[in-house]
Amino acid sequence: MFARAYTETMEQGKGERAPGGLRRAVRRQWRRLRYAAHPPAVRFIYDPAYERNLTGVPLDPLRADRILAFLVDERLIRREEISAPQPAALKNVLLVHAPEYLEALQRPETLTRILGLEVSEDELDQVLDLQRLMAGGTIQATRWALAARCAAINLGGGFHHAGRRGGMGFCVFNDVAVAIARLRQRGFSERVLVVDLDLHDGNGTREIFAADQTVHTFSVHNEHWGDTAAVASTSIALGGGVGDELYLGTLLKSLPGVFESFRPGLVVYVAGCDVAEDDAIGNWKVTADGIFARDRFVVDLVRRHGARLVVVLGGGYGDASWRHHARFLAWLLTGSAIEPPDNEELTLMRFRQIKATLDPVRLTSTSGHGGWELTEDDLVGILPGVPRHTRFLEYFSKVGIELLLERFGILQQLRARGFKAPVVHLELEHPLGQTLKIFGGPDRRELLVELRVHRSARAVIGCEVLEVEWLLLQNPREPFSGSRAPLPGQQHPGLGMLREIFGWLVVVSETLALDGIVFRPSHYHVAALSHRYTRFLDPAAEALMRALERVLAEVPLEPASRAVEEGRVVRATTGEPVRWEGWMLALAATDRLRVRTEGETYEAAVSAAATDLRLQPDDGAGT
Repeated sequence: MFARAYTETMEQGKGERAPGGLRRAVRRQWRRLRYAAHPPAVRFIYDPAYERNLTGVPLDPLRADRILAFLVDERLIRREEISAPQPAALKNVLLVHAPEYLEALQRPETLTRILGLEVSEDELDQVLDLQRLMAGGTIQATRWALAARCAAINLGGGFHHAGRRGGMGFCVFNDVAVAIARLRQRGFSERVLVVDLDLHDGNGTREIFAADQTVHTFSVHNEHWGDTAAVASTSIALGGGVGDELYLGTLLKSLPGVFESFRPGLVVYVAGCDVAEDDAIGNWKVTADGIFARDRFVVDLVRRHGARLVVVLGGGYGDASWRHHARFLAWLLTGSAIEPPDNEELTLMRFRQIKATLDPVRLTSTSGHGGWELTEDDLVGILPGVPRHTRFLEYFSKVGIELLLERFGILQQLRARGFKAPVVHLELEHPLGQTLKIFGGPDRRELLVELRVHRSARAVIGCEVLEVEWLLLQNPREPFSGSRAPLPGQQHPGLGMLREIFGWLVVVSETLALDGIVFRPSHYHVAALSHRYTRFLDPAAEALMRALERVLAEVPLEPASRAVEEGRVVRATTGEPVRWEGWMLALAATDRLRVRTEGETYEAAVSAAATDLRLQPDDGAGT
């Protein structure tokens, strides 16, 4: 979905930047000039279809897109360095997988066992097509690595649990083994070393090459997943709870000797990041610095021994795993440590890149093809009678809104949550503001998103802003549980898409040349989730919010919000409960609004309001 946006924005400038943006822009321009003079020998393999995923599979479907968005924003890659893969041909897949296994994959129950979740007939081809495509990506990476003598990165792959006669652990086709076997068939005779540093055992790759002395499978993992016997293999299980010292020490003691004795001509590096302490399902405690040191260590060994390098991403679960890969790949391109942004900033970055590639005519057209076609609704208001709104926020057609939602991946994320045919509905005549609704299907029984907004020149004097009157994000199919209690005001669990919707609104605001976004958070948790990038227009409200964040810093969000809701945070001097009043928050896009929420004058007013403002939890505030 985003490949075109990434490549087309490579030569385009950026819009207005936040403080520090000029410094970042100069840094990016310097990298671009240095890059033009000395382009790095790195190539990337990617296809927009990589974002496809099944509900319940914990891999982040946007991992590759996020990595590319960061690298593009840093001016580190150009369009000619991104190539699209072709799905692996079945003749190549059959080099490592038994025919009876491939036959069994035509039955949904086979995939259900491999993925650990129910797979329908409709989803079967989707899974097989995705993993065949990523296997083709690893083939493409080996082709680049050998032909261009570059480091070739497949922004997917690493399905190392799939063996000759079966798959497991989300792995259907062993892309690494398929790519190596194809090279062998085409006459590549040099030794191949698979360095598998995913949290989980590379058991499938080891089993496939167990009798092959020319392929050494090196795996450091938490537990063995099967027989470790092989003629050329190093298999080290470290158990759970592993941190930097044990992990890096193990690599330092074991991996250089393998390089020295085996002398590989090609190294395939499975750079799994599920070893991270912030991984959603992993049981190790390796820090971001530890992972970065690991990646550089592997590459230094490859370079020292003059081998060609292929990298596949392997495991990494949760929407923060991309940052570990991005840090590594930025270093591979520049030789410097560049810290990736957090997810909120990255979401805006991606959306702005995509928006830069969209033709404004397509956002206002009533058809999917642009042009100047008029509909009956367009004539209402021109002809005599009562005027009617025909555009969302006086600009976007329904087609334009759906285009933004589709291109920004919001509808795709809803599909990944099990809503296969989301329906977008606009209500343009609501007295409190125009309303966007997204339903889970054509019957419109499941309301997923409800957003009511309007343009306002009165909410902030001297500015025109996008005012959000109401925002509902809910998943009516998900139950609450002991570990996921309802937040105040919730009837169903959230969709986990506040970041994406918020980023979408920012880009909409910028498209309309507004000064920013304002809204009144109905509960403490809504303000807490967005406060990192917003400020209250009233300095006294900002002072109170900062005081609440300090006193509730160690309390999880749900009980913290409930404590504020129930008056269990009090003023230390009077014992009076803090009452949440929904003061107006703002995210500024221009200096006109920015001066109201930033700078010395604003901070002085916040400090003055914080004088003698001390809060404390009443009994039970932290429970």
